Amino acid sequence: MYDVIVIGGGPSGLMATLASLQAGARTLLLDKGNKLGRKLAISGGGRCNVTNRKPLDELVQSIPGNGRFLYSAFSQFNNESIIDLFEGFGVALKEEDNGRMFPVSDKAADVVRVLIDQIRAHGAEIQTDAQVATLDFHPDGSFAAVILENGMRLEAKSCIVAVGGQSVPHTGS
Repeated sequence: MYDVIVIGGGPSGLMATLASLQAGARTLLLDKGNKLGRKLAISGGGRCNVTNRKPLDELVQSIPGNGRFLYSAFSQFNNESIIDLFEGFGVALKEEDNGRMFPVSDKAADVVRVLIDQIRAHGAEIQTDAQVATLDFHPDGSFAAVILENGMRLEAKSCIVAVGGQSVPHTGS
């Protein structure tokens, strides 16, 4: 029995796993592919645009449509928080045009590596090549388990689905 199961080993799944572990939860990270962070490793032309250092109001205005929904999330964890996080992990960042932040090394692989190293150091269990078939719920509607295609049932108190989109299909997205 896990406290949290995170489905998806991309940027959101890696960050969710890390946050879960930092909160003290026994956490399992599942990914259907054989490698975590595949899309992240090629982002920004292989350089990984980690965040943007523009003031919050400018960031929100640059979101197509009504970006005001971001204020709530950014009140908890914002662009400066991301910079502090990665620099705290030893990934030096540099600012380029329009506030874009990249690793000084210009290697997205460094960002992926540090996230995976951190979740391993915090004790996450990781299963790759783990294709999820369905989620199971208790009669009261609360989460019960993840069922894998191979029939394995993984029970947990909660589940985070962070599977991303289909923007780069050759990475398994």
